[in-house]
Amino acid sequence: HTEDELSTVGAEDNLQQKDEEDHSCQKQEESSRPETSGNKHLVRVFFGCLAAVACGMLYAGYLSTYHDRKFWFSTRQELEREITFQAGSGLYYYYYKRMLAAPSFERGFYELMIDNRTVAGQTINAVERLSLYPELITSYIYRVTGSQDFVEPIYFYVGTVFGLQAVYVTALFVCSWVLSGTWVAGMLAVAWYVINRPDTTKVDHAIPLRDNWALPYFSCQVAALTGFLSNNISSATEMFCYLTMSATTFIFLLVWEHSHYVLFIQGLCLFLLDSFDLVPSRKMADIHKVYLSSLFLAYLFQFQNPTLLSSPLLSLLIGSVLARYFQVELAFAIMVMCVVSFMEYPCHSVTCFLVCIMSFNGSGFFSVSDFITNFLLCQESFQRPRQDLFLRLTQASVLPFYFLVLTVCLLSTLQTIYRRLSGKPMKTNIRLEDGRIGEQPEVIYHVFHTVFFGGLALLFDGMKYIWTPYVCMFTAFGVCSPDLWMTVFKWLKLKSIHPVVLSLILSTAVPTIIGFSLWREYSPRVLAELSDLQEFYDPDTVELISWIRSHAPVAAVFAGSPQMLGTVKLCSGSAVTSLPLYSDVNLLRRTEDTYQVYAMRSAEDIYKILTSQKTNYVIIEESICNELSFSKACRIKDLLDITNGHIVYDKGEMYSFSKHGRFCQEIKLNYSPYTNYFTRVFWNRSYHVYKVNSVISFQY
Repeated sequence: HTEDELSTVGAEDNLQQKDEEDHSCQKQEESSRPETSGNKHLVRVFFGCLAAVACGMLYAGYLSTYHDRKFWFSTRQELEREITFQAGSGLYYYYYKRMLAAPSFERGFYELMIDNRTVAGQTINAVERLSLYPELITSYIYRVTGSQDFVEPIYFYVGTVFGLQAVYVTALFVCSWVLSGTWVAGMLAVAWYVINRPDTTKVDHAIPLRDNWALPYFSCQVAALTGFLSNNISSATEMFCYLTMSATTFIFLLVWEHSHYVLFIQGLCLFLLDSFDLVPSRKMADIHKVYLSSLFLAYLFQFQNPTLLSSPLLSLLIGSVLARYFQVELAFAIMVMCVVSFMEYPCHSVTCFLVCIMSFNGSGFFSVSDFITNFLLCQESFQRPRQDLFLRLTQASVLPFYFLVLTVCLLSTLQTIYRRLSGKPMKTNIRLEDGRIGEQPEVIYHVFHTVFFGGLALLFDGMKYIWTPYVCMFTAFGVCSPDLWMTVFKWLKLKSIHPVVLSLILSTAVPTIIGFSLWREYSPRVLAELSDLQEFYDPDTVELISWIRSHAPVAAVFAGSPQMLGTVKLCSGSAVTSLPLYSDVNLLRRTEDTYQVYAMRSAEDIYKILTSQKTNYVIIEESICNELSFSKACRIKDLLDITNGHIVYDKGEMYSFSKHGRFCQEIKLNYSPYTNYFTRVFWNRSYHVYKVNSVISFQY
């Protein structure tokens, strides 16, 4: 009996010891789970970042190769390379060359602030007028790093822009990754961006344009804002997003004169989030601080630019702050914002006027006789987008999926707004099973973002370069997000198959199928672009610039179209009468005066106009003088005839009539009185150059 008791006690001790061991092992497993999940998260982040950087670098290499194949850039002479900067964008590169030619950076910066060698008879602050900080910084880096020993200035400049485009697509990658939770969405976003490159960027033909420098920073700002609005981030990550957002917002305002309009649209999206209480008040206050501090710093760095004080962004911020301070309703807050807008300086009234005309006067441009208004409305950026834009997006499969993603996210967002207006709180920790993609603040912001910019893109073709990249990013996020599919299944009340499992399957299968189809269809096209040698050569322009360099005096002043004068300034350094800058009313007035050579004006009138601008040579372009177009609304000569009152309407048709012939055509006949005032000194198939006689010789 005693032996049985001892054996029983021993067995109980062994069982107790085993239970303690099992319990301790369970505790060790539970403690090791967070460490294991943390390691997996780090691995995913590492490979995601590696994929993002790889996509950016591959895109930069692709741009460089394509640019060299298109323009034969590496085999051209310096003059021919500079002529490839089209649409008047070469003017910005001229200031980069000028900074490098200065004896020191400080001296070059000072000369640009009191520039009297660009516009004849005027001293301008070129840094402020043309937003030349990209050229200043790039030239400074080129000097400091000693890059002149191993790379030419033009390659360094072009490479910097291509590097920023790599940052652009990397930011789109990260933004789609943050929204969807998988970096597969980022790769799909980059693929769609590259395929739709004609509608996503202008870097192919006009590298130095301001938006090619600015939009990469805006993309980084949107990615940082997306992370900052997310509820599921740590305090350290939130601080990193806040600092990134602050820096990129300031740089974006600094390098592009139209950036505050873009930020105004973004501010409206955030204003709606704040109005419906969809984002914490603390975060909105931080975002307001970012905007205000960036505007203040940009105002200082741009030499107290009054445009920033009259910007609609500042008006929106003041209205939002006042509305929050006084706890007013949404309608009154909007009224306050509008009142403040009208109380500001009227610098942006021209833009508002153009928008109103474009939106409500679809019959034509002839109800307004002002040349500048009609000229700006006739710019390609202000035209309505053609149908081929949507056809290309559909062929690349991005537009159908975009409408699907937008519909689901928009309906879910409206549900969230309705619940908030009903007094129900928002869930901060949303699970996949909830099926509420519209309750994520970052998703709601992007819904408003794509709707607002999409509406503008339907009105103005130039807005597609801001809207289309985010269409690619937003669509890639949607098809790769299990939350989107789960939201659809939640509405359908799917019971036959577990909705969570099906959501995970579709979020993997759909992007895989899309990626495979894109690879099969577009990969040969992209490779063909890199292998084909395209021919871009403009011998007439090269001949003209060569003549100016060899025959025109150094102090000569040239008149012509703004795009032509940008090329003349870049390649010869001669002073010009106007610049391809459409945000300055004074320069636009000078452009209107110069364009009178294509109007039906007398030789004496043109002579007085050109001599008042101190012009020595005037360049007449055959492409403008003899422009043929099915639409007469936007030809330069027709706009001038409308302004000068030389238009006659007969049975619905428009005719030009004046007692004087068209100057650009009559002067070629080489008879008096045109030969009294002008002497032809150069001509080829595309250009005629006339010297403005300093002494009038009367010949009959």
